[in-house]
Amino acid sequence: MKKTGAIISLSFLLFSFKLMSQDKIAARIDSLFSSILKQDEPGGAVLVAKGEDVLFSKGYGIADITTKTPITAHTIFNTGSVSKTFVSNAILLLEQRKLLSLDDNLLKYFPEFRNKDIAQKVKIRHLLSHVSGLPDNREVNKNPVFYLTADDAQNFAPVQQTDSLVFEPGSRYQYSNPAFNGLALIIEKITGNKWQDFVRKEIFSPAGMIESDITDGAHPETGVAHAYIKEKRKFKELDYGEEPTFCAAGNGGIWCSVTDLHRYYLALYKPAFLNKEIIENSMQVKTFTEWNSEKEPVNGYSWFITKTVNGLKRIGHTGSQGGFRADFEFVPEKKIVICLLFNIPHDVSMLTKKIETILIEEKIL
Repeated sequence: MKKTGAIISLSFLLFSFKLMSQDKIAARIDSLFSSILKQDEPGGAVLVAKGEDVLFSKGYGIADITTKTPITAHTIFNTGSVSKTFVSNAILLLEQRKLLSLDDNLLKYFPEFRNKDIAQKVKIRHLLSHVSGLPDNREVNKNPVFYLTADDAQNFAPVQQTDSLVFEPGSRYQYSNPAFNGLALIIEKITGNKWQDFVRKEIFSPAGMIESDITDGAHPETGVAHAYIKEKRKFKELDYGEEPTFCAAGNGGIWCSVTDLHRYYLALYKPAFLNKEIIENSMQVKTFTEWNSEKEPVNGYSWFITKTVNGLKRIGHTGSQGGFRADFEFVPEKKIVICLLFNIPHDVSMLTKKIETILIEEKIL
């Protein structure tokens, strides 16, 4: 009986210690963001979790300067280039179902490509890792009004007219937004439906991402955060309607909350929509026999593979579109996930590192 009581007491003490530790972590993270984000200005939302356990989740500032709607952990933001991971996973779903091969070349899906030799050289796997060598020859600066409403097809069309590559596919890295417009179009060619509908059904639904949406034409003015920049002490809206290429959804059209980003993370590791082997492979740095750059590759299939402040493997993606900023990072070894979404420009990578430092000091990371 005494032994049972001792075990219960020890369990209670351990549970109490865990709660105290989480409270301290939450207080430190809250102090960090309270010091840089004002409650009456555009701000952001933060979520930090260890597996399913949410260590911290809170919103700061306002989602809309007109309505003064406060930001919460359920406020919907544009995630910018974090969207590329959804397009990549949709492509991998089609590969899993044997509806495509990552070694398929672009000529198979885009016979209208002006230079057939280039289209034969570039493969799907090259697009996924930003090593295609295709130029971004969109004339956004010359025709900004057109690109305010240009969709994926209109953003990828100039690429199909190219006469030369920047480099041979697989030989070096160059970040490419149009590559993911092209991947979105491949999803549509295979499924016969909008790629947005495919992602909603095959990724959002099994992941339980009930607060998420995807740009599909004009985006609603209500129910989502608006993004801003500050000029001469005044806030200027900079999102859909002000920022060119905002309608090019394949490279930056996913809208979600930090709560849904956490659900996305959990779905990747259950796994809920892709085989474990395919997910793990997508999060490994991709090397190509053609590689001749002095810089080491750091990309998986859309994912960036880097290291935390204390040297652990970190997987994730940042996002920047208009005044929106995003960072979605996780550390598989420790099951730590950090989700940051802002509607005003901030250095999200620096803030993620500051959160990591707190977690290291509190012996969580």
